[in-house]
This record gives sequence, structure tokens and C-alpha cells, in this order.
Amino acid sequence: MIRLTDVDESNWMEVVQLSVSEAQRRFLAPPIGIIARGYVYRDCNARVIGICNDAEMVGVALVRDFIDEPVGYDLQQFMIDERFQNRGYGTAALELILAQLKAEARFDHVEVCVKKDDAAALHVYEKTGFADSGYVDESLPDCVNLICYLR
Repeated sequence: MIRLTDVDESNWMEVVQLSVSEAQRRFLAPPIGIIARGYVYRDCNARVIGICNDAEMVGVALVRDFIDEPVGYDLQQFMIDERFQNRGYGTAALELILAQLKAEARFDHVEVCVKKDDAAALHVYEKTGFADSGYVDESLPDCVNLICYLR
């Protein structure tokens, strides 16, 4: 069963062992980079979230507050280890993350920036309620900004 856990001193080494395929590496930071971003964005309430299947670490995500207008949650990174992909773990984990954020109710939406050619990620996000926000970041022309409303 998929569950979420905080990444801390007891499990961070499991997280850094996670990896994705060579083809997927250009889409996201390595796990140690995700943990580092959690530290860098600590003033933005960043949370590095471990994704477990029962007791086994299978993925990691980073969520932070986006404090510039429009304020909301920013899903900075989301990955499932290549050994555990195509089992529904990503969809299940993303649904759990969205449920947690909805329960917090500090913001009404979550945004994520995804490379336009990352078909697998786009599929999971769209499957869990994300849609194109229409926002275009000129500094990231190869990305699409997706939004999910937490109502």
C-alpha cells in the first residue's frame, strides 16, 4: 500500500538511492538535489516527501509554498524510481499528496511545471486532475504549467 512519509535523518539515504531511467534524468533533479532544494526552500515551507510501498521507499516529491502571486502550492519535483514505475504508485502517491494539501487548506491550488515532452509525467498529472493553466514562462519555453484546484 502506498503511503507518504517525511524525509528525515532516518530515511534520507534510502531516498538518495532512488533513480530514474537515463531518458528521464533530463526531466528532474537527482534525489540528493531534491533533498537540497527542500533545504534551500525551507523559508517557503518546503517538504520533502518520501513515497513508500509498505516499508520500501519507491519515490520522492518536493512541495513548497509559492509565495509570489498567485500564491499556492508548488509541486517542485515528483519521481518514482524506475524499478517501481508503471504500477500505479505515482498516481496513488500524487492523490495522497493532493489530499494532504486539500486538508491543509492554506491554498486553493497546486501548480507544477512539466517538460512538454515528458509524456509519462503529463499523463499522471492529467489523470489526477491537473490541467494546463495557460501560463507561459518565457524563461522555460519547453515547459507547460499545470494547475490542480483543491476544491
